[in-house]
Amino acid sequence: MESCEAPAPLDWAGLLQIVTPSVAQQLRDEQVYVACAGRVLADKTALNAQDGDEVALLPPVSGG
Repeated sequence: MESCEAPAPLDWAGLLQIVTPSVAQQLRDEQVYVACAGRVLADKTALNAQDGDEVALLPPVSGG
């Protein structure tokens, strides 16, 4: 697990800029979710993280 800090406010475009290009490409996949301040966003492009908010990237999970 990797973490980094980014200045607030952080929106979708800002998130795509601070991650690596390969992660940015993966984030565009509709099976990858984004959570902000403990809540999974229904529309990840509406990200609006404020000072102190944790943003989590949630990859697809496989069942078994």
